[in-house]
Amino acid sequence: MPDHPEKRVDLHTHSTASDGLYSPSDLLQHARQVGLDVLALTDHDSTEGLDEAEGAAQALDIDFIPGIEINTDISGGEVHVLGYFLEYKRPAFQATLQILRDARVRRGQRMVELLNEQGVNISWRRVREIAQGAVGRPHVAKALMEAGYVQSVSEAFEKYIGSNCPAYVPRYKLNPEDAIRLIASANGLPVMAHPLTTPGLTVMREWLPALVEAGLVGLETYYGAYTQEQERSLCALADEYQLIATGGSDYHGPGLHPTPLGGHAVPYEAVERLKAASASRHKITPAPFTLPPPVKES
Repeated sequence: MPDHPEKRVDLHTHSTASDGLYSPSDLLQHARQVGLDVLALTDHDSTEGLDEAEGAAQALDIDFIPGIEINTDISGGEVHVLGYFLEYKRPAFQATLQILRDARVRRGQRMVELLNEQGVNISWRRVREIAQGAVGRPHVAKALMEAGYVQSVSEAFEKYIGSNCPAYVPRYKLNPEDAIRLIASANGLPVMAHPLTTPGLTVMREWLPALVEAGLVGLETYYGAYTQEQERSLCALADEYQLIATGGSDYHGPGLHPTPLGGHAVPYEAVERLKAASASRHKITPAPFTLPPPVKES
């Protein structure tokens, strides 16, 4: 496919609909300021910002891709699955997302309770005020910063709310195959996010056959601080399994992620291939998805 070096692309961003700092409209304004031509909004477990973002994109002449990022759990860590070109207004899809968001609320409340029990006095009310959209651990971290218990979000995770920390609470557990099937149920295109973060390239090679069988269509290759050597390794892996090599900044706002909006070059070919795959996907009836029961922690 022809390359389009003049097209600037970012396929991984977040807004106040989950844990980003900018509203969807402000995010698109920022995208225009930095010269982006294509942007996907991929909030965690939420599509609440997509309508606003799409309207802003049209006004700013930015090619907008509706997306989402579903968080899943594996032994020893997390795997995130991006979804693109979703038919996100499907009632069954939205009902499932609501269950996941409700579980986020319960998780956040329990974290605050655990912190309070340890003499760390932040309020659930303040966490909800900070979280304009879906609740996440970054919102608890910001409340801890405001109250003076930590100096940064990363310190909050390291000291209080990260894995194996005193106020950590496991979330509603989905596995990567669940997320892939959930996204496909809305005719979306599932893509593995930042694969070198978790589980890493070696483990990814072991997992990919099962994930592709479940419906994975892409691999986030051009990401954050990935080096050219890492990109080449991921591109080779994507080619081996006929996956679309995508990419983006994972932008949440200033100070929340090291890569600025549009700060990692993504070939326009990724957009072309996603659009072609979406056109084919929308010709078929998607399989329904049933959310697995939550796993009770021992």
